[in-house]
This record gives sequence, structure tokens and C-alpha cells, in this order.
Amino acid sequence: MIKVAILTASDKGARGEREDKSAAIIRELVRRIGGEVIAYSIVPDEKEAIMARLKDFCDLAGADLVLTTGGTGFGPRDVTPEATLAVIERQVPGLPEAMRLAGLKATPQAMLSRAVAGIRGRSLIVNLPGSPKAVRENLEAILPALPHGIAILKGEAGECGEER
Repeated sequence: MIKVAILTASDKGARGEREDKSAAIIRELVRRIGGEVIAYSIVPDEKEAIMARLKDFCDLAGADLVLTTGGTGFGPRDVTPEATLAVIERQVPGLPEAMRLAGLKATPQAMLSRAVAGIRGRSLIVNLPGSPKAVRENLEAILPALPHGIAILKGEAGECGEER
């Protein structure tokens, strides 16, 4: 089982003014890789609030995978990547690169995503866009690689280059 936490960064969502459709898509898709959602939260687009929840999910809840949605664009309150970079110890650039590549097949605006991914302790954090359609496209692009990466992170599998 992969323990998954979902963090939605949305001012309107945090105020109860918008239904969180992206989190529902994440819940659906992570089941494909044996993921079980153990924690979920909506916070406003505020760097400190996002950082605090990411730390809680990784350090206290013991999430293997933390998927954020929202706050990766060019808007003045889009600060999810900055919050993520402030709490991770190592970056995992291949995941957002793959997501942007997959997104470019649907729209040239995909190159405007500022999403990042990285490791905090034994948790993998990945920023997803806020739009439900883009969440599906981006997560489906990286989903096949996540179980192996998480197994390595948890010490349950060998490195990718080792013979099997």
C-alpha cells in the first residue's frame, strides 16, 4: 500500500466557495497503484500554510506520496512550488518534466506550469495543476513510475539501474 496525502491550495476552496474536483480525480487515480488516501486538506494560497501542511503530511502522518493541486501558475498567489522547494531536501525534476511534456500534447499552456517535485525524508511530494483536466493528464503521465520510486524511497526496492 502507498500512503497518499492530498493538499489542495485554493483560496476559494479554503473558504468553501469552490468544490474540490481535482482531489476527487487524484483519489480515483492513485487507487490504480495501490494508493490509499490517509490525509487530505485544503489550505489558502499562502506559502506558510502550504509549508506547514506539507511538513505535517510527511513528518507526522507518514505519507509516502504527497500530491498537491493548485497554485502552480503565474498568478500572484500561486506559491505552491515555492512552498514545496522550502520543505524538500532533494528535487526530482524528471516528474514535472514528464508532466509538462504530456500536457504539451493537449495545450501549449502546459509549458507555463511551475510545478516541482521532491523528497522530504521518505516522502515524495509532487505538485499538480489546479484544473481537474490537467490533474488527470499530469498524474496519468507519471503514475506508472511512482510505485517503483516510492519503493526505493522506502528502502523496499533496489535502484533503477540494478539487474533484476
